[in-house]
Amino acid sequence: MFNSNNGSSSSSSSNSNRANVPEARAALDNMKYEIASELGINLKQGYNGDLPSRQAGYIGGYMVKRMIEQQERQMSGK
Repeated sequence: MFNSNNGSSSSSSSNSNRANVPEARAALDNMKYEIASELGINLKQGYNGDLPSRQAGYIGGYMVKRMIEQQERQMSGK
């Protein structure tokens, strides 16, 4: 993977959880809660440290899948 923060592939001071487009943060959060609800995962506002990694991974995976589908539709003009 390429890290655009400082050109290195690993940096303990970089935050990979930062949005590249800060204006999209609210939309991404809404998508996260919508997908969690669709999957039947109880995701609450704030701290979710008690959420198993598998469930958190499902949410993130479906977010990526949906974003790719949306981009493909946009690129195809549909």
